Amino acid sequence: MTTSESFTSEPTTPDLTEAPALTGERADLLETLAKHRHFLRFTTRDLTDEQAGLRTTASELCLGGLIKHVTAVERNWAGFIVDGPSAMGDFTAMTEADWARRADEFKMLPGETLAGVLDDYAEAARRTEELVATLPDLGATQPLPKAPWFEADAEWSARRVLMHIIAETAQHAGHADIIRESLDGAKSMG
Repeated sequence: MTTSESFTSEPTTPDLTEAPALTGERADLLETLAKHRHFLRFTTRDLTDEQAGLRTTASELCLGGLIKHVTAVERNWAGFIVDGPSAMGDFTAMTEADWARRADEFKMLPGETLAGVLDDYAEAARRTEELVATLPDLGATQPLPKAPWFEADAEWSARRVLMHIIAETAQHAGHADIIRESLDGAKSMG
């Protein structure tokens, strides 16, 4: 896709037909996550790659970068459910160069396209849905990675991690709505 082409997002309601046929808590978690993923993706409807990379507020955030960040968050936390803190690394050992590379997940980099960013997000979502459908126990815990923002020796269950992914997605869908409205006046709701 070039910057002169635009991406048309999915319909105005989330498509839950491809989610695994689950019931109870797992179905509720995936349905809630799918709804917030939809709201986030919907903010990119009819945008060009260039527009997806624009900063429209005092924030450094852009729509493509937000989706890249949420993709990384979901992928990393899903990995944590399976592999524990080794899936995320030791944040206390990160250098300034590591933090600078991590900051790139908030930007559309040269050569990246909105379609590619959204495809990557869809793949991360598919893997999370598969994990939720097949995980033996949502109550299974892992110790949190070392980071200044986590309590020492704390553990999170798979359930709590999934609620964190939902909260992160919902929070950034709200950010994306503000960025999109600042870009061209389009609103996700109302």
